[in-house]
Amino acid sequence: MPDTNQDESLHESSATRSRNGLATFFRRLSRRLARGEPVPVDEEQTVTVTPPEESDLDVEIERDGDQLRLDIAVEWEEGEDDIETDVVASKATFEVYRDNADQWRWRLVHRNGNIIADGSEGYASKQKATQGLKSVKRNVAGANIVDQSKDEPVETDPAGSNATAELFADKAAKWRWRLVHDNGNIIADSGQGYSSKQKAKQGLQSVKTNAPGAPVETSD
Repeated sequence: MPDTNQDESLHESSATRSRNGLATFFRRLSRRLARGEPVPVDEEQTVTVTPPEESDLDVEIERDGDQLRLDIAVEWEEGEDDIETDVVASKATFEVYRDNADQWRWRLVHRNGNIIADGSEGYASKQKATQGLKSVKRNVAGANIVDQSKDEPVETDPAGSNATAELFADKAAKWRWRLVHDNGNIIADSGQGYSSKQKAKQGLQSVKTNAPGAPVETSD
């Protein structure tokens, strides 16, 4: 057991988020809590905590001049392995590379060697390709899934993302998925066809799980 006689800051981060971004962050926490899994507290999902079955919840609203502050604190007596600060957050890696047409592209490669997602277009610069994959990192986890064959949601996650994941069958009757930003741009796709809708959905779920915390490797 750790020495709890003195306070120690183990992790601290701050960021400006939209209301949708806040919803996505808290939803990610709530899902992990409900499943009893380690809860990621940072954007890269490399720091996790595992609260016990019961803990103390404190909620406080403060006013400082014209600023309001909402503090939500969860406290419990620390147990072994309750916090991890160096978690391998993803089983995949984003690769940014230059193609034969001298365009910059990205792909998400699972550690088993499979490409599980890629960009739907080439970019004029490495910077723009990196911006494209960062949009995927931000939006894919909370994206609603819509079955285009039924034109109805498969999973709904209100206010969780600025993009929608579409499942559809191509002209060869293969199932695919694509991630469509609210501005209409396709920012990612499956890169391959699947023999069934279920397999396409499993492929998409792998991207939802692995993309947010995946490291980025860039070739020259």
